[in-house]
Amino acid sequence: MKLREARPEELTLLREMRVKAYSPYAELIPSGHWDALRQSLQSEADQLPGAEFIVAEIEGKLAGSVVLFPPKSNAYDGLADAAEYPEIRMLAVDETFRGKGAASALIEACVDRSRDKGYRQIGLHTGEFMEPAIRLYERLGFRRFPEHDFQPADDGINVRAYRLEI
Repeated sequence: MKLREARPEELTLLREMRVKAYSPYAELIPSGHWDALRQSLQSEADQLPGAEFIVAEIEGKLAGSVVLFPPKSNAYDGLADAAEYPEIRMLAVDETFRGKGAASALIEACVDRSRDKGYRQIGLHTGEFMEPAIRLYERLGFRRFPEHDFQPADDGINVRAYRLEI
C-alpha cells in the first residue's frame, strides 16, 4: 500500500468514490440527512487552506482517501465548534479494497502527521449510524467526546465526536 497526497486531476474521482463508499447509509437515514451528507462529501472542503488530502493506493489503484483538517478549521460549516487539534474527515475506502487495511493506514497517517507537527490530540466526527466506522475508531483508541456532538439536519441523528490522545 502506498500513501500519498491527492493529485488535482484525481479530485473529482475521489469525491465520487467518497459518495459511493457512503451510499449504503442512504437507506438507513432520512433522505434530507443523506442529501446533506452527500453534498458535504462532494464539496470542495477538501481544498480548504491547510487541509491535507491523503490517498491510499493498492496495486496502483485508488483504494481510499481521507482529509486531515488543521486545528481551528471550519471543517463542519459552523455545525461544530472549531477544535484546537487536527480533525480527520471524509474517510472513505472503495468497497473493492475493504478489509485490506486502507482505512487504518489512512487514519494512522493522519495521526502520524499530527504528532509530527506537535499536536497531542486528534479528533473526528462520525454519524451514529456508521457502526463499522465507529468500531474501527474505537479499536484504534478513539474515545467519545460527546460535548462536541452535533445534529446537522435537525432530524434526531447525531454526529458523534471522538478524540484520540497522541
